This record gives sequence, C-alpha cells and structure tokens, in this order.
Amino acid sequence: MTSRAAASSELDAMYMRRALALAERGWGHTAPNPMVGAVVVAEGRVVGEGYHARYGGPHAEVMALRQAGDAARGATVYVTLEPCAHFGKTPPCADALVAAGVARVVIAAEDPSTVARGGAARLREAGMQVDVGVQREAAVELNAPFFNAIASPRPWLTLKLALSADGAVADPNAANRWITGPEARAEVHRLRANADAVAVGIGTVLADDPSLTVRDAPLPRVAPLRVVFDSSARTPLGSVLVRTARDVPTVVVAHADAAPEERVAALSREGVTVVFAPTLRASLEVLRDRGVRSIFAEPGPTLAGALLREGLVDRLIIFRAPRALGADALRAFAFAPAAFESSLRDGSHRVVQERRFGDDVMSVYALHEVPCSPG
Repeated sequence: MTSRAAASSELDAMYMRRALALAERGWGHTAPNPMVGAVVVAEGRVVGEGYHARYGGPHAEVMALRQAGDAARGATVYVTLEPCAHFGKTPPCADALVAAGVARVVIAAEDPSTVARGGAARLREAGMQVDVGVQREAAVELNAPFFNAIASPRPWLTLKLALSADGAVADPNAANRWITGPEARAEVHRLRANADAVAVGIGTVLADDPSLTVRDAPLPRVAPLRVVFDSSARTPLGSVLVRTARDVPTVVVAHADAAPEERVAALSREGVTVVFAPTLRASLEVLRDRGVRSIFAEPGPTLAGALLREGLVDRLIIFRAPRALGADALRAFAFAPAAFESSLRDGSHRVVQERRFGDDVMSVYALHEVPCSPG
C-alpha cells in the first residue's frame, strides 16, 4: 500500500470510528432496529453528523445530511450500516443520499435484512463511489443481536459473571453481598439497558430475590423482559419479580412435565407469563418466537454451566474483582465443561474488549462469532 493510500485508509477508519461512537448514542433506544451513525465529510472537514436516536425516528444518514445542508453535495458520507433501500417507518436513506448529491459513501457493514438491504447497489447505480468494509468487525459487534436475528433461531446471549480474584462468585461467610464495586455494577445496568431480556435461574431468585431492572443507568425505551429459567415453577409468589410482574413483564420458563398446574396458575394470576420448553435450547427458541433478540443472562454457576455446556453463550463478560474469597467459596465454573476456565487463559477465545471499572476489570470474550452480513 502506498503512503497516500495508507493515509486515505487511516482517514476512512478515523471517520468511521467517529460514526460508530455516534451510533452507540442510540444504546437502549433503537431495538429492534440497529444502532447506526453517520458522518458527512467535505474537503477534509466534518460538515454533518447524525445517529439513529430512537426506534421509529429519523435514520442516521438523514440526520447527518440535515446538519450538512448544501455542503453534502460532492461530499463523502461514512455510515456504519448499509443505507436502507425500502420504505419502512421512514423513506429510504439511499434515496436521501442520492438527492443530496453525495459523491462517495463508505459503509462499515452491509445490511443482512432481505427487506432493507440493497442501498449500496442503488447508490452505485446513481454513479456514486461506494466502499464497504471499513471498521466492519466493530460495526458488526455493536449490533450483534441484529445480525444474529437474521441467521439464528435463538436470541444472542451474553453471559455476565462477577468473580473474585480466585474465581468465586459468592462469599462463603456472606460478609459481602457484592463482589465488585459500584462502577462495575453501574456498567452492568448499562448493559442491561440494551438487552431485550435479562435472565436468571431459579437458584438466583431463591438466593437473592433480584428485581432485574435497569436502575443505575439511563432508562431504555422499553424495559427489558425479566426471565426466570425455573423448570418446576418454584418462583415464590412473594418475590420481587412476581410482586412487580404487572409493572415489568416477567416470564417464567418451565417444563410442562415438572411444573405443577397449581403453581403455574398461581403465577399466572399474579401477572407472570409462564411458557414451556423441554430443553434449554428450546427455551431460548421459545423466547425468540416471542420477539426476544438479545438476552443478558446473570445466573449462578448451575445455569451458567448449563449454558456453556450446551454452547448457547455468544459473549461472556467477566467482571473480576481484586480480592480473593478462599477455597470454600462457590466457584463460577463449577458446572461448566472441565477445560473451560483454562480456555479463558490460554487464548482459545478472542477478547473483544477489556476495561477497568474502579478496582475491577471487565473482560469480554467471544465464544461465537457474529453471523455477518454478506459484505
């Protein structure tokens, strides 16, 4: 690559990174649509920026073009997802780019949707230069549930675990309720806000009586569905989840042959939706059929181990605290495949991200790659 080409490539990457940062401002507000950002550059200067702020609202390209005005003519537009080519809640963004007289469009990832894709071809037909693939991995990662929904019958599942320095998940002396600090816990709430559902197992409900709501972060457009994997429908009627089920939708996933009819009826009377599935994988598919595209799971070791054994975890997020809890503490991977914990140390899984929150370190591991768009 010549120095001029390398410089041009780095500029493209820089502007696309800005578009990705803009896209993330839609966190928790665009689903089931993707988060998208756009930047308009004319003569080496940013003249317009925009992002998809809320489901049903104007798309990123339209917002950026509005800000650019006449300066968009002959400009380059950087957009994190292929501009749509169909009439949905808004007109096609590809048509808006053509009407604005843009000269070049740089796209991070092609749209996998059979309904919306085709914008790149329309732009080329209009005589524009179209380049695809700049910062593609980051763009696909940002909208992993959206891409996964096109290719998979189950939701994109993120498993979150908070661990001590020696790999435990609970203080055996019950001296400390929290393993991680307030900064890490606030990040967990932010992550919840971008999920369609937050899920735990019945063991967590019985031990902790969680509320599974978003509190220490900006509220999402729609509160995440609360899901309990509870084969025999043991979720207590006096639990926070049941008492607030009429305010925040709550689903108990049970086994038809293990859940007594009277327990199911009692939960239903309190506003809990009870669904049935014979296996863990089938449970996820039932939830997908109910519109759940992404699950943020915060279970104890039993359910975490089952999800890992069955290969149902797409992203594993570990918040690791600096203090140890000792040999008697419950181990996070007690029920996971035997070699799984060591696989996190030997580089078997790609590390998507690593960040510090206060004294705690968050590591995000890719256990599956995102089903990608065709580009």
